[in-house]
Amino acid sequence: MEQRRMIGGGPAGLCAARHILSRPEAFDPPVVYEMTDHLGGTWFYEEQVGTYENRYPIHSSMNRDFRTNLAKEIMMFPDFPFDDHLPSFLHHKSVQQYLEKYCEKHDIAHYIKVYVCLNSKFCVCFKLKGTENLKNRKMIIWKVLHSHSYRYPEPFTNKSVVVLGARASGVDISIEIAQVKAQVFITPTMSLPPPLGIRQAGAVIGVSEDGSLQFQDGSVIQADIVLFCTGHKFNFPFLFPSGTGCTGSFCDSTVQVLAAPGFPSIFFIGICKIICPFIHFDCQVKFALAVLEGSAELPTQEEMEKEVQREMQRKQDTGVQVKNLLNLDKDQREYYLDMAKVGRFTAPQSVFEIPNKVTAKPLRISMQTQWCLVYE
Repeated sequence: MEQRRMIGGGPAGLCAARHILSRPEAFDPPVVYEMTDHLGGTWFYEEQVGTYENRYPIHSSMNRDFRTNLAKEIMMFPDFPFDDHLPSFLHHKSVQQYLEKYCEKHDIAHYIKVYVCLNSKFCVCFKLKGTENLKNRKMIIWKVLHSHSYRYPEPFTNKSVVVLGARASGVDISIEIAQVKAQVFITPTMSLPPPLGIRQAGAVIGVSEDGSLQFQDGSVIQADIVLFCTGHKFNFPFLFPSGTGCTGSFCDSTVQVLAAPGFPSIFFIGICKIICPFIHFDCQVKFALAVLEGSAELPTQEEMEKEVQREMQRKQDTGVQVKNLLNLDKDQREYYLDMAKVGRFTAPQSVFEIPNKVTAKPLRISMQTQWCLVYE
């Protein structure tokens, strides 16, 4: 038997360790490499931003007041529900405590090696997306910040803030900073009216000599802060020798966005977007272990590459933009059923049987024209 190693002590790494430990007849005990001294990954709130004293980067993007926009009923690991007394939409501290209990139940902690940063053999990097074209603009007089480094709204009080990105993090942060009397402009335009206290400004088309931002709708805004809520780019440089890498936001040679042709023993757990995360990790881990123990078989490298191209083409033919190829969203059901069939395990049912109390109302919109943060 060979020892399996996980990079990262977040939910995906803990899930992988848990399932390996449940199969002692097939796998030796795992090793989980974690570059901090705590588990939880991004769910561990770290007020500090940038780097630690040991110069390791701070990977957590958690902010102080964050609550989930996904109900606990469809967010949990399939065999480990959240406590009944908790509300459906959780504060991040409740999720961190949940992960600590998960770790304790499955006796994972002493398989975690802390303060380990793997860089001699390979590294997995992330890049703050959306800031590349701003480095050399001398006329910029506003502060540039990425949502990865946002922690709480107070520093934005009475500031003029342009938020670039109108998905979940952009909307959540905009609502928070508007409550401390920030003048908030969000772009691009949303399909629904913006939350109270927030203005839509269309797409940014240029920067004036005085540093003011020019928008597609003709408006010009002199911002104090420009906040990028544009996500992250994945980069796996150790795959490049085999011609495998990432294009934009999509890893263009990964089967099921999980396994790379030419690297049959490396699996990428959880890089998809718009998912039920813990269920997603659990399903991907089960599939990966089925391949490693021989109960499921990956196609040949040539077949894998063809399959990837077919899937990319299928999505693009249905109008999916390249930058959104990692989004599963409504494709989750078929994705999990397909993996379960090949991996010979039972597909997670909670994704398909969402409780009525969750589906009866939108998560962030109380009425068609009114937004709010939903806590229950």
